[in-house]
This record gives sequence, structure tokens and C-alpha cells, in this order.
Amino acid sequence: MATTEFDEIRPYNDEELPQIFEELIADPAFQKAATDAIPNVPFELLAQKIRACKSKLDFQETFCYGILWKIAADHTDGLTLDHTALPDKSKAYTYVSNHRDIILDSGFLSILLIDQGMDTVEIAIGDNLLVYPWIKKLVRVNKSFIVQRALTMRQMLESSARMSRYMHYTINEKKQSIWIAQREGRAKDSNDRTQDSVLKMLAMGGEGDLIDRLMEMNIAPLAISYEYDPCDFLKAQEFQLKRDIEGYKKTTQDDLISMQTGLFGYKGKVHFQTAPCINDKLEQLDRSLPKQELFSGISACIDRRIHGNYRIYSGNYVAYDWLNNTSEFADHYTSEEKQRFVTYIEQQLGKIKIPNKDEDFLRGKLLLMYANPLVNYLAACQWIK
Repeated sequence: MATTEFDEIRPYNDEELPQIFEELIADPAFQKAATDAIPNVPFELLAQKIRACKSKLDFQETFCYGILWKIAADHTDGLTLDHTALPDKSKAYTYVSNHRDIILDSGFLSILLIDQGMDTVEIAIGDNLLVYPWIKKLVRVNKSFIVQRALTMRQMLESSARMSRYMHYTINEKKQSIWIAQREGRAKDSNDRTQDSVLKMLAMGGEGDLIDRLMEMNIAPLAISYEYDPCDFLKAQEFQLKRDIEGYKKTTQDDLISMQTGLFGYKGKVHFQTAPCINDKLEQLDRSLPKQELFSGISACIDRRIHGNYRIYSGNYVAYDWLNNTSEFADHYTSEEKQRFVTYIEQQLGKIKIPNKDEDFLRGKLLLMYANPLVNYLAACQWIK
């Protein structure tokens, strides 16, 4: 029997879809978005195809799959997934990953899983991104569940506990995999670290002690490596605005620009690499340790598995050497690859249009974004040895 406790946050059930589809089809803002995403197809025909979908997976395979592979074809130099570290494809996992793109991290993962004969993932998405009613409906059709953000401390605790129960229910009862970012928001400098708060939330639901509850979730670290981050110049710009303007905050419009830039900007090669499920490590932990120590240790374990599974591109080596004024990694790139990366960085810098533009500061921030994955990768490999 499905519980009603999660109705406010869960994806729609398949039997609710006909009603939601009619609401979306009648919404002029959705009509415009749909015809923009799928040009050259009359909306009446799209509406007919939407109504023919009998399940969320049907909808994803009919629409999202094709759109996402088209984005990959037009805006990447290749999209790949290595899932060999998780050989049991029938198991439901909680993929905890570094976070590069608001929409594509989970979207690309789902189409890559479909191509390996697996089901798509349910997606944790912050309600701050659901800026229009049609977007909220669409993401719930697309197997997203809602992370409520702007709450009081007490509401936040209740909301986190409910979300945790929902995630445990999804993994254990629905046998459905989940994708969640390792932290709230994206790491602006690509120094990816798991927030203990994410693990604390996961440990609120389930049975047994803290370790049992986390083992129930089959946490599988996932490393996502974009050769180029189309939003890098927006992140660098935000660093300067935060430096120069006290209390600077991004607007809803900024979030929309980020989403659009992330979707349709050039990404180079994009690779997804799963690491083994962390249950082996969880089993070895001393359960009598203070909770905070356990959470820190588990976060560090996830970080090492993500960092050690990054795919490092020539640009990461160039960025490190350029930033540190060294030629330590010169044997990892050719002069052509170096020139290509230098040209790319200067082009991205040129896109930043703000008063008192501090080029040296901005360039430094851009280079740091590409050097940090290499620094973390080397540290993780050292540790693994």
C-alpha cells in the first residue's frame, strides 16, 4: 500500500499522469518550452505523444532520452559511463556524486543507464529551481522528488526526516535507484567535498543504528568529469561579485541563465565513473565512535572514491601548471593541447561583463576550477596506494 506521507515531495505515480499531462498541455509556458526543445514538430503532435505515455519511464524514453542524447551530440565530444564497479545491475543504489550541472548530471546518468539495460534514477532536486508551476510538474513526471529549502530550522528537520524516510522507502520497497548530489549546490571551485549534512539526512530514516541505516541505502559514489564546464565563467564572475559586493546573492534569473548555459554550452568529453558501493567500508567502522567522527570518516571515504575515479583531461594538467607557474605536468599535454586550453580560458574570460572586471582574479578562479580535480585525484590515488 503506497503511503500518503510523501505525496507533497514524491514523483507522480503512473496513474496520476493523465491528469498532470492535461494540465501541462494546457499551460502556455509549457507549450513554449516544449516547442523550443523539440522544434519542427507541431505542439498538437507532441500533446498526442505525451497523452500516449502510460508511465514515467515511457515519458522519459519518448521525450527526455532523445532530447538529452541530442544535447550530448551537439554540445559534447562524447558521453560515456563505466558501471563495472557495480556489477549487480538489479540492485537499487543511491548514487552520490559530485555536482557539475543542474540538469545534466542526473539526466545524462539516466540515459546512460537506459543504454546499459537499466532503469533511470529518481532525482533529488531543490525547490529553489522550480521557479514555475509547469517546471515543478515536469520534474515530478521525470522521476524527481523535491528537496524543500527555504524553511525554518524546525521545519527543515521535519522535512529532512520525511525525505530520508522517502529515500529509504524508494531503495528498499520500490527497488528504485536514486541520484543525489554530495552537497547542496555545486562546488564553485570544483573542490568536491561531501557535506556531512547529506549523510545525516540519509541516516534519519531506516532501521537500526547509524551504520545499518546508511548500509540500507547502498551508497555508490559516482565521479562526473566534464572536460569543460560551460558555466565556469559564471562561477568566476560570482566569485568577484561576492568579493566586491557585501551580501551579494544570485537571483532566480541567474539560476535560469546557469541552467541554459549548462545545457547548451560546450562541454568537451563527459565521463561518468561509478565506484564500488561503500557498504564494505561501513561494515569495518567502529560503531562505538562518536556520531560526528563516523560521519566525517564516511564523507572522506565517499570523497576518496569520487576523487580517485575522476577522468583527468589535458586541460586539468595545463591549468595546474599555469596556476602554479610550473611545468610539473608538461609531459601530460602537447603544445597544441596547451594552446587550445589557453585559448578556451581567454574566451571564457571575454564572456564576463561586470564593472571593475579583475582579469587576474577571474583567470585565477577559472584555473582553480580545472586544477582542483587533479589535486584531489592525486591525493586520492596516493591514499589508495
